[in-house]
Amino acid sequence: MAKSRAETMEENRAKLIGAARKAFAEKGYAAASMDELTAEVGLTRGALYHNFGDKRGLLAAVVDQIDSEMAARAQQIGAETADDWDGLLAEGAAYIEMALDPEVQRIVLLDGPAVLGDPSLWPSQNSCLQVTRRTVEKLIERGVMKPLDAEAAARLVSGAALNAALWVAASDDPKGVLPKALEAFRALAAGLLAKPA
Repeated sequence: MAKSRAETMEENRAKLIGAARKAFAEKGYAAASMDELTAEVGLTRGALYHNFGDKRGLLAAVVDQIDSEMAARAQQIGAETADDWDGLLAEGAAYIEMALDPEVQRIVLLDGPAVLGDPSLWPSQNSCLQVTRRTVEKLIERGVMKPLDAEAAARLVSGAALNAALWVAASDDPKGVLPKALEAFRALAAGLLAKPA
């Protein structure tokens, strides 16, 4: 049975994202050749432009995929904790720790902001923010957190984790910076508790 046009387009899109993810991780965004990338998966530059508009659009799709995977991984780690507060801290810490992953470091935390701009405006970050906001709302309702504006608190917690990850990734000594970033993140978050820990 022949594939539909939509199936072929989705397959081509997945091939291009997979090849770009590999090329961006190995060579970085600037050095990755779109001609090599498309040839590797047996497609033309036209397929790339049709699906993503340009190289920047392809990077945006790759960043969205990886950042969404990071959020899912962090949420899974958070779900394994004893309560929502510990889960919120575990999610933030997991996101920061992922800055040591070479693919995450290069594509999401270094090239992504340099090419795509402010990460807090990325669709994947907004999805993560909404999950954090719902957790914060529950924690405020239960009296665990101070009665603050839930969106403001969620943005600050998410922003602290993101900025800590950016710092780790851009550091000359990511492994040395990581414990400092985690300690500061937890201390900042603890200031939101209704009763000091």
